[in-house]
Amino acid sequence: MKLAFSKPNAAIALGSLALASIAYWASPTIHQMTGAAVHVLSVSDPEQAIHGLRDYLLSFGLWAPVVSAALMIGLQVVFAPIPTFFVTFANGLLFGWAWGAALSWASAMAGATACFWIARALGRPVAQSLVGGSKAFEATDLFFLRYGDRAVLISRLLPFVSFRVVSYAAGLTPIAFWRFLLATGLGQLPATLLYSYLGGRLTRSAQMLFWALSISLALFIAGWAVGPRLAARLRKPVEPMLDGAETAPEAEPVGVIQ
Repeated sequence: MKLAFSKPNAAIALGSLALASIAYWASPTIHQMTGAAVHVLSVSDPEQAIHGLRDYLLSFGLWAPVVSAALMIGLQVVFAPIPTFFVTFANGLLFGWAWGAALSWASAMAGATACFWIARALGRPVAQSLVGGSKAFEATDLFFLRYGDRAVLISRLLPFVSFRVVSYAAGLTPIAFWRFLLATGLGQLPATLLYSYLGGRLTRSAQMLFWALSISLALFIAGWAVGPRLAARLRKPVEPMLDGAETAPEAEPVGVIQ
């Protein structure tokens, strides 16, 4: 199924991306702030990265929640090999687990919405360029082909499926925006609460940090171990998402825009 793209929406999306790029390159302050955040998050020592991000956010005073939200959204919209759960840990550490979870959840929702809107407004080529290439969509295409609207919720619960890629991929399917938003909100809630709770207790002992990072690592390792088997299962022939649609050996995935 092909989606009809709206020219006004495409123009707005392109204009927004252009303004963001101009602001980044033309404003020394924004450029420096962004560079400092990326430098902090790129530190190899997880404990140093989390506490460094906490100190970075503290330097903005009352604007710390706004900067944290902007950082979470930016890490989702722009392809960057930096895990966003570091931001969730830092929010729990700085604002407490409850307020930190609320901030992280709302920021992630805003970032997912932006990715969805960009993909739906500008199409697959632009989305691919923002996620690092066409291969990034291979797993999500299979998810949407097999599970349809439920793919968003299922993939949000799997640690080895990129949050960013799922948001962009959903925008390339006929899924209704509000169904996408509901599935995203429910699917990301468990991990957000867990990371925020652990982050809020990092100051109590080094052992808590060890357990927090160990749990995160274990989830990712389990995901990568199960991932290939799940992908192989997803590649088996499936029924199309739309009733009455015809299938063929070389047919394109139904509901996914190529």
